[in-house]
Order: sequence, then C-alpha cells, then structure tokens
Amino acid sequence: MAMVVSQHTDEVIYQKKAYTKTSIASLTKLMTAMVIIDSGLDLKEKVVISKEDIDRLKWTGSRLTFGTKLTRLELLSVALMASDNRAASALSRSYPAGKKAFVRAMNIKALQLGMHNSFFADPTGLDKRNISTARDLVRMTKAAYQYPLIRDLSTNPNGNVKVGKRKKSIGFSNTNSLVRKGQWDIGLSKTGFIREAGRCLVMQTVINNEPVIIVLLDSFGKYTRVADAKRIKTWMEKEKKINKVTNLQNSTKQPS
Repeated sequence: MAMVVSQHTDEVIYQKKAYTKTSIASLTKLMTAMVIIDSGLDLKEKVVISKEDIDRLKWTGSRLTFGTKLTRLELLSVALMASDNRAASALSRSYPAGKKAFVRAMNIKALQLGMHNSFFADPTGLDKRNISTARDLVRMTKAAYQYPLIRDLSTNPNGNVKVGKRKKSIGFSNTNSLVRKGQWDIGLSKTGFIREAGRCLVMQTVINNEPVIIVLLDSFGKYTRVADAKRIKTWMEKEKKINKVTNLQNSTKQPS
C-alpha cells in the first residue's frame, strides 16, 4: 500500500491500494503531536514517566525510566524522532481529563482533516486498532507539515535529553535512516512498525524540485520501506528526464 502526491496540487503521482485500511503503528505519533500542540498546553511544563506508560500490548522497552521528568517539548522530540512509546503515552496522560479524552481528541482531529477511513485507539500506535489508509495518511502528513515544531523535531538526525538528579544525558537517533544520513531534502518524517502493520514510512520531501508527500505502508523487510522510497525517487527522476527529452524533441521538429 502506497501513495505519492504533489504537496502543492495534490496530484497523484503513484498509488497502490491507497484506499485499503491497515494498522499504522507509530505513524500515529504525528496525530499525537498535533493534538498536544493544538491543546495549547505549556510545552515547558514537566511530565513524569510513570508505570502507567508501560507498554502492555507489545512489551516494548524504553530508555525513559520511571520517575524521569521531561518537558512536553522533550517528550515530543523523543516521540517523533526516536518513536519512543513511553514519551507518547506520558504526553497523552498529561492532557486535560487524561488519556481517554486525548484519544477522543485524536479521532475528532482525524474527522476534521477528512480522514474518514481512520480510527485511533491509543496515542502510541502499539494498538493494532489504529487504522488508516494511504490516502488518509497523505492528509495527515500534509496537516502535520503545517506545524513548524513537528517538522523540526521529526527531522532531527540525533538528539539527547538529560534525566535524573545528575542530569545524565541520554542520546536518541532518528528512526529514519534517510534523515540520519542527510542525503535527502526531508521536511517531515515518521516511521512505524508493529507486526500487524509491517514497516511504515511517511515523509515530506523534495524530488525534481517538487515537494511531495510519500506514504509507504506494510513493507515486509526491515529496509524495504527505505528501498521503496529510493526506487520512487529514482523512478521520478528518470521520468522527468524522459519527459524533458520528449518535449525538447517536439519543440525542435520542423513543420512539414
């Protein structure tokens, strides 16, 4: 399942099963970030990581130990860049009326964005009931791109936070290798993975001087989603060269 569109015109450049519903894993965290920012909550206010943030669905780990105090801004950074699940969970708990109200706000936001084939059950993406389509995720990615903070945090190659009384520095890396290597012009990025969703990737990037949104879902292998993105880029660059040559040939033809 995939979709590539022009960011400015919404013209579909490529699509495959773009309207098929599927689990979306940590792509969910883009919606989590938008809801937190929309809430107007103080991003400098500290939130404590607690046992409520334990992943009891997939039992994934985290380097954020219980009792860690981080600002919402730091939690957003770790959630978007390193896809940390405890960070996303803690953010949702800090929402007025708690996590359930936060998830309701996520689904309201989805409807506002026209994501009528999407549903959110939790803020991390660990719940397989978080579903969407490639078409809907294009809408979500375009919306998330309108938030400068999300653009900045999701495209940081590396970062760190200081925890504990001794302010020990813990480093995190971006889950998208294309961001880490810095070879692409990427304006927004988010990866995702759970078994039910496969390897997922959404990006805003520039190809042939054209801003595009790329959505890749349910890739099988660990490196497949990145390889697919590279193939799309190569294909688009090749198509531009072919079209350029064809237009040049047509313009130089003499009338008979």
